[in-house]
Amino acid sequence: MKLYALVLSAFSVALAAADQPAIAPDAIVQNYCAAQQQAQAQAGKASRMDVDIQASLPGLKQKGRLHGLRKITKLGRISYAKLIFEGDNTVKNQVIERYLTAEAEAQQDQPATLAVTPANYKFQYKGQSQVDGRTIHIFQVTPKHKLRGLFKGEVRIDAATYLPVQESGYLIKSPSIFVKKVAFVRKFEIRDGVSVPLQVQSTVDTRLFGKAELTVDFTNFSLDDGDGDSDNR
Repeated sequence: MKLYALVLSAFSVALAAADQPAIAPDAIVQNYCAAQQQAQAQAGKASRMDVDIQASLPGLKQKGRLHGLRKITKLGRISYAKLIFEGDNTVKNQVIERYLTAEAEAQQDQPATLAVTPANYKFQYKGQSQVDGRTIHIFQVTPKHKLRGLFKGEVRIDAATYLPVQESGYLIKSPSIFVKKVAFVRKFEIRDGVSVPLQVQSTVDTRLFGKAELTVDFTNFSLDDGDGDSDNR
C-alpha cells in the first residue's frame, strides 16, 4: 500500500508539473505582447487570400456559400473581389452580408482598444497542451471594459513564437439589436513570424431567424506587391 501511495503521489506531482510553464505566466503574456508588436511591424505589406464562407439558418433549413478573394491593404483596409454566391438569398442577405458589414464596421474602431492585451483584458493562466507537435499556453481572458468587439473566453499562445494560434469565446456586447449572442472560434497558423487567419467559426443567436451558423475558411495567403485596392467589393 505504501508503494502504491508513493507511485500515485509521484504520478500526481508529474501531472501537475507537466501543466506548469517553464516561465512565469506574466512573462508569457509579456512575450506574447512583444511578439504581437513585432508581427505588426512586419505586416506592413498588402496581402490577399481566398475566402470561402459557408452559412446556414438551421431553423429555416436554408444555407448558402460565398467564395471570393479577400484583400488587405498596407493600412489594414479589407475588401473583397470576384465574389460568387450559391444558395438561399435569406442566408446571403441576413447572415453573410451582415458578417461582411460587421467586419467593415470593425475597421472603423481603434485597433488599440480592441487588442487582446493586458490593457484591455485580464489574463489568467489555465495550463498548457500539445497541438500538432506544438506546446500551447492557454489563458482565460476577461475584458476590463464593456466595449463592442471585446470578448470573454480563451486565448491559446504558441510557446515557441508567443503568437496566438486560437481565440475563442463570446462577444460581451451584441453588435446589433437583431442579435442576442455571438460565440466564435478563430484559428490562426504561423507563417514567417506572423499569425495568419485560418478559420473562423461563429454561432449567432438572432431575434428574427433563431440560430445562424457561419464558417469562414482562409486559404492561399500571399503578400501583394500592390496596395490591394483594385477590384474591390
